[in-house]
Amino acid sequence: MSLVKGPLPLRLKLIHGFGAVAFGVKDTGFQFFLLFFYSQVMGMDAGLVSLALLCALLIDAVVDPILGNLSDRTYTKWGRRLPWLYVAPIPLAFAWVMMWSPPGGEAPTFMGLLGIAVVVRILLSACEVPSISLLPEITSDYDERTTLFRFRYISGWLGGILMMVLAYTVFMPGEGGLLNREGYVGWAMTGGCLIVLSVMGSAWGQHKLVAHLPETKPAPFTIKGCFEEIFEAFRERAFLIFAAGGLAAYVNQGLTFSLTNYLTLYVWRLDTAQMPLLPEGVTALSIYPLALFLSAILMFFIVGPMHKHFGKPKSAALSAIGTVIFTLIPYMALYAGIWPPLDTALSGLMLLGLLIIGNTLGIVVLISASSMIAEIVEAYLERTGRRAEGAFYSGNWLIQKCATGLGIFLTGQVLSFISFSRDAAPGEVPDTTIGSLILFYALATSVLMGIAAYWLGRFPINREDHEARVNALAAAKN
Repeated sequence: MSLVKGPLPLRLKLIHGFGAVAFGVKDTGFQFFLLFFYSQVMGMDAGLVSLALLCALLIDAVVDPILGNLSDRTYTKWGRRLPWLYVAPIPLAFAWVMMWSPPGGEAPTFMGLLGIAVVVRILLSACEVPSISLLPEITSDYDERTTLFRFRYISGWLGGILMMVLAYTVFMPGEGGLLNREGYVGWAMTGGCLIVLSVMGSAWGQHKLVAHLPETKPAPFTIKGCFEEIFEAFRERAFLIFAAGGLAAYVNQGLTFSLTNYLTLYVWRLDTAQMPLLPEGVTALSIYPLALFLSAILMFFIVGPMHKHFGKPKSAALSAIGTVIFTLIPYMALYAGIWPPLDTALSGLMLLGLLIIGNTLGIVVLISASSMIAEIVEAYLERTGRRAEGAFYSGNWLIQKCATGLGIFLTGQVLSFISFSRDAAPGEVPDTTIGSLILFYALATSVLMGIAAYWLGRFPINREDHEARVNALAAAKN
């Protein structure tokens, strides 16, 4: 039974979503900056860095289901999730700062980078899995779940965008920019504080609602029982279909985010496109985070109506196709020779305009996919008589982390394969290398989002199925 009947109060939506700020900080760090930091700033080989990050994600992906099962089986007067959200954020903040300030100021060994990345990842999971597992417990309403995901995603994006703004304008501005190693320390400390504030603040804001003994006491945790339950959960047909589409979408996300700084600096030269009517030194790169912010805002207003009109599966499929179209338009125009000169404001503004649309649709894909998982919870409950939110959302994190790790890994391997120089300044990379990078990105995005559209569009639980199942479960309980 859900904790809230009927429409959710705005305060609850805001405070639940606020917890996702930490995830935005994490995503921005891992997917936008970490590969760049360790390869271009610390001087490590990009292929080696991407391999370490992939290994860390794979280890974390194995740990995630264990954490999800532990969260499902936690039995305290504060409920199943809150104890995790009060304990994990503080050690996570310290580990986060250490990852961006290697001891001695020197590049770590492969094992050193792997070790700190694993610690950060596991502590992040101890916050992520319990937090998002609260969502299907709070409400069983088809549209209200979408609303909660809207607030989670916009909060996550705002947290990530804030970290990008701080990176570009406060901690690593001007000459040297993102190559300024010292700036990453203060940037990481700010991120650590945001992580603690968002996770613990959100938990405290929901404390009165969710802090109570679970209805039934779960069986004791065992590793064997944990993986048996996970394997059983993964046999849900709906989850397997979601996994096929989600895997492709998340690989594309990891690839796109890890390539962002390379594309914006070395391909589009946004750092040289001076913006008109703005103070000197404000370039298209400076307002790049604003474009992401606008896309998050636009998503917030269109995803609900799309789900009501098309349903979640069709919304995901249409948005995946749209993402490919608007992502590739500028690259096709550049290839055809009809794009404005790259160091002009027109070039920067056109790119950012198309980015807003493409990124908006990309977020709709991910929010639709994530919201589908909440419906799988009731399907599993109907089949087995057990709730397993933690198992399904840890399964989602397993897929997401393996996939984004694979995307980052592919980026690093391609950069090594095309001999992308570790010390090249923007404008110094050979045209053949830039062309190879663009070709890889265009082909990868087209294939991956095509797969995502195919499978997510075939998700078998629609609104009518879900509402009938919820009513049947409620009637059976009464």
